[in-house]
Amino acid sequence: MALDEAELGAGVRAGFTSRLGGTSLAPYSGLNLGDHVGDDPQAVARNRALLASWVGADVVFSAQVHGRGVVVLDGPPTGPVGEADALVSCDPSVAVAVVVADCVPVLLADDDAGVVAAVHAGRPGLVAGVLQAALDAMVGAGARRDRVVASLGPSIAGSSYEVPAAMRDEVEAAVPGTATLTSWGTPALDLPAGVVGVLRAQGISSIATSSADTWTDRDYYSFRREGRTGRFAGVVRPTH
Repeated sequence: MALDEAELGAGVRAGFTSRLGGTSLAPYSGLNLGDHVGDDPQAVARNRALLASWVGADVVFSAQVHGRGVVVLDGPPTGPVGEADALVSCDPSVAVAVVVADCVPVLLADDDAGVVAAVHAGRPGLVAGVLQAALDAMVGAGARRDRVVASLGPSIAGSSYEVPAAMRDEVEAAVPGTATLTSWGTPALDLPAGVVGVLRAQGISSIATSSADTWTDRDYYSFRREGRTGRFAGVVRPTH
């Protein structure tokens, strides 16, 4: 299993997977972690077991709906957590993850408080305020904004994310800094830039970003490029 570790503190285990490794067959070939894309459920279960082994705990996933819902876990859930686009863990026995294939996976942590979050920041969720909701939930669980650090995983780059001009302008009005152009000169959105802007406005100063563009880098799943495809993940767990 290929995974890029994220540095979020000595008491935090975190990282971003790619599609490399795993047991899924074409067109999901590799480490598909999405259970909603038509892949063999047994292959997905084996892939998720590999992720759990790396992070050192059971991994909780939600049903992502491009909203701003947050679920806070202070212990292992007794069943599915339902719909949410951000998961917060305050328990070392619980790792939380989000799955993506162009959207921005965002991992957050307050190492001192032992509070972490995984956030699915796609275009609708970013506009809806999913990052703000996740940070509010972390603070409610004992974190402090001035101690939270963030890491953004691979996602579609602004230079690749073409959208209609009206959509670009609408998102820019809600999330300043997202409007841009593709490498071929058409209207586009820079979601990572929007994420960074929101985090800074929320008082988060330590923010790591990724240079990987899922549209051009075939080591990652891209819904825009492939349509029927898998999902990679951002995963995080407090270890104390």
